[in-house]
Amino acid sequence: AQQQHLTPQVAGFLRVTKHYLPHLARLCLISTFLEDGIRMWFQWNEQRDYIEATWNCGYFLATCFVLLNLIGQLGGCVLILSRNFVQYACFGLFGIIALQTVAYSILWDLKFLMSAVAAAIGTLICW
Repeated sequence: AQQQHLTPQVAGFLRVTKHYLPHLARLCLISTFLEDGIRMWFQWNEQRDYIEATWNCGYFLATCFVLLNLIGQLGGCVLILSRNFVQYACFGLFGIIALQTVAYSILWDLKFLMSAVAAAIGTLICW
């Protein structure tokens, strides 16, 4: 008796939310990139100075690197959420993961490596 009563409620809930759940799911999957892009925007100087000091590449190249990360992450998020060029956006986000793995030496830190792997899996799911 409870299953018959519960089924119409679940069906009603799904009918109401079916237009919003795919967008919410995509937002959850790309939340790491969104958070990192927003943090990069607010910590611009610190990010640039870190890359400049770590790689000794100069102010201009460090700025270009941070700008590429910022545009790549936020642009990829916008494209995935708007369902435009999703495959290209996912490819770009994979590139950002690879770039950050090398630039921030994530490969040798297990905690950050697992975070990068989780972000890559989330991106793969969006594809």
